[in-house]
Amino acid sequence: MGMAKYDRMLFILNLLRTRRNLTAALIAQECEVTERSIYRDMIALSEANIPIYYHNGYKLASDLFLPSLNFDFDEYTCLRLALDSSPLRKTGKYSGVLKRIGAKVEAGLSQAVKERRKNAVDATHIDIETSIEEKRAARFYGVIEQAASERRCLKLEYDAVESGETSRIVEPHFIIFRGRAFYFVAFCRLRQELRTFRLERVQNIELLTEQFTPQRGVTPDTYFEGSWELGGGDPVEVVVRFTGSAARRVASVVHHIKETKQRERNGDVIYRVTVRGIDEIQRWVLGFGDQAVVLQPKSMRENLSRIGRHLAETYRRDAPDAG
Repeated sequence: MGMAKYDRMLFILNLLRTRRNLTAALIAQECEVTERSIYRDMIALSEANIPIYYHNGYKLASDLFLPSLNFDFDEYTCLRLALDSSPLRKTGKYSGVLKRIGAKVEAGLSQAVKERRKNAVDATHIDIETSIEEKRAARFYGVIEQAASERRCLKLEYDAVESGETSRIVEPHFIIFRGRAFYFVAFCRLRQELRTFRLERVQNIELLTEQFTPQRGVTPDTYFEGSWELGGGDPVEVVVRFTGSAARRVASVVHHIKETKQRERNGDVIYRVTVRGIDEIQRWVLGFGDQAVVLQPKSMRENLSRIGRHLAETYRRDAPDAG
């Protein structure tokens, strides 16, 4: 679906400021409308005393009527990176919105920033891979957002890891991107508690007319406070000794807002953090192999000991023939 006319006309102005030799066909393709609509837009812009002319493509005779944005080069680069790397690009609703924002940012830059951008190496895009199916994101993201905004219930067909496919009514509070995927937090009437639902596990969704009253104080900050990533549970202090290259990697990156690191004389790092539940951080620690030793809690040491015995028994056996 094309943009609303007002948004489209602003978008066209921004395109004319940043690109050369734009024909009606190219502008129509960018705006997802017909060429006839673009011709009407050009007439409307001209009648508004905006100096547009055509010579090997549409151009602006002057762009002095559009003030430059007061971004320095670092601010522009940071904003461009955030826009291009946003996981919302994967959704049907916001991919076009981000595109329009980007065009407005490009159009409003000062001449000095434009010159630096022209000479800079393009490092302003990180493609964040997600596990969601783009078609499913396009189908469901907007519905969930509408339900959360209008405080309306959703009927879900949901394929849970443990219980399989179920039908349930939920009250969505917010959507969040964590751990390379989209999730939404909702009160589940089937389980009678707040639950975290992964977007890719939604099989079908129906927006209901029934409204709900959100639970007070439920925000991303409060709901995930103390979590390693998504998990919940009782707070527990985890202490890990990292050695070798693992120590250097852990020391150089922030993994949790409440972590502390202590560098030992031999180069080891003692890592401390209090999290809710240990399953997620346990999987993280396992990824460092023999360069990570859990010092506490005892329950996590016992879990890893059991996993270690299982791995030792499994790999002690003769390896199966590869061919």
